[in-house]
Amino acid sequence: MVKHTKLLDCTLRDGAYLLDKRFGDDIIKGIIRGLVKAKVDYIEIGFFQDDGFGEGKTVFKDSKDAGRFVPDNKNGCEFTVLADYSRFSVNNLDKCDGSSIDVVRECFFKHERFDALDACRVIKEKGYKLFVQPVDILGYTDLELIEFIRLVNEIEPYCFSIVDTFGSMYQEDLHRVFELINHNLSQSCAIGFHSHNNMQLSSALSQEFIRMTAGKRRVVIDGTINGMGRGAGNTPTELVTQYMVSKWGYSYDIDALLDIIDSYMDNIKSRCSWGYTTSNFIAGCYSAHVNNIAFLLKKNSIRSKDIRYILNRIGASARKRYDYELLEKSYMELLDSDINDENTLEKLKTFIGSRTVLVLAPGYSVNSEIETIKNYITKKKPVVIAVNFIHDSLSLDYIYMSNVKRYQYWKNDTRFSGIKKIFTSNLMSNGDNKDSEIVSFTKLIKCGWEHLDNSTIMLLRLLDILHVQDIGIAGFDGYHYANDGRINYASKALELSSTAVNPAELNTEIESILEDFKATRVHKEGKIEFVTPSRFSACFR
Repeated sequence: MVKHTKLLDCTLRDGAYLLDKRFGDDIIKGIIRGLVKAKVDYIEIGFFQDDGFGEGKTVFKDSKDAGRFVPDNKNGCEFTVLADYSRFSVNNLDKCDGSSIDVVRECFFKHERFDALDACRVIKEKGYKLFVQPVDILGYTDLELIEFIRLVNEIEPYCFSIVDTFGSMYQEDLHRVFELINHNLSQSCAIGFHSHNNMQLSSALSQEFIRMTAGKRRVVIDGTINGMGRGAGNTPTELVTQYMVSKWGYSYDIDALLDIIDSYMDNIKSRCSWGYTTSNFIAGCYSAHVNNIAFLLKKNSIRSKDIRYILNRIGASARKRYDYELLEKSYMELLDSDINDENTLEKLKTFIGSRTVLVLAPGYSVNSEIETIKNYITKKKPVVIAVNFIHDSLSLDYIYMSNVKRYQYWKNDTRFSGIKKIFTSNLMSNGDNKDSEIVSFTKLIKCGWEHLDNSTIMLLRLLDILHVQDIGIAGFDGYHYANDGRINYASKALELSSTAVNPAELNTEIESILEDFKATRVHKEGKIEFVTPSRFSACFR
């Protein structure tokens, strides 16, 4: 059987985004040893950049710098480095002398494509195998792609790659793009395929690419160990290799790849995460950069369909990059179901009057410090307002809700209908307005922080509007990783996944918001005290 496919592993390059490109020298060398033993055809060990170097990082200034990771015995493997046109000047690239890397892959955005061709010429002139890697191949029209390929043919690269940057391809897309390139690209040039797994199709598309190109063209398939890569990740090297061995008679050493996984991937996964998620699927649907998803997921009140709406609204060009100001603006517009809540505010003022209010946040201390809270209620006789949850053993005057996901969870609880509610206006469309007071969402948020819609802080702002003087806070504990043995919430049902937020960053941001609230509070004469232990208590001393 004619073997027309070669395998390229880019774990140390594409996976590096998750670790600030810092794997550590021992892991870098260990992964390379395993890939050499497996006889992977091309091993991509990192990036060429003009800056960003550091110990243990897969970032290199030239081939001599990269050569410290290239073994003397390559076992038939060839070593590659990716050069991003916008971050590396090929004038800094030394000539290929056979002692270091063999291949340079030049990647570039569509608007850079013509200038990037000059860099491609220099790479080839300096003696390296040249791979041309246009970002987001689906972003080209057929005519743009044909015209660009004609220019590429003049350079005669070793490989021209189909890069599914946003994981948006179906089989029909792959067939269409391949046939277009295959018909116009010089027959001496291989065609590569680099896929992302947003649609759970990466491995299947890679297998299809091997089948559909047989007898037509030499091809190169990209993969990463365990599919490691930003967002949904990439085609897993071990899966496509197993397919090539079992169905096409290739002789890669699968056990060597499994040894890499056993030896290194658990450690790497303790520092970062990747893989299919619903939000990454939505990114794939809209060919959106994963940074857009990461930004929007930090919003407490965001739903999957909201992310879909925002990505659709900002347009195809904007969502391929990441404009955080535009995303923030679009998110605020989505939530801007503003209302005239003056009558509601007057009604709440009448009920609360000059009474103390106990804000009951859903932290674990509302259980561990339950007697302290009951004693406070007995002594102060406050208006008790719970934030986004119902406590099993404490009577509530109100439940305050501004978080859509928490509302969806609690609305089916049999106790929910019997409690008076304060909803922010972003929940109006959910239809449960019985015994509910609706207040303006936009009136209670303040821009400048990623977690600008923290529900407890929004309630504190509402109480300030209501002229509440004295406030007790319970259950506003602070956050830590859910997998370190400690519990964040009063109920396990409320716990977030360990990758949903960075606790240290979230705590720091909440402290900043609380300091701002303290400084800008209208009714500063009132007392705010923490009834239960909290990492935020110093903010009001």
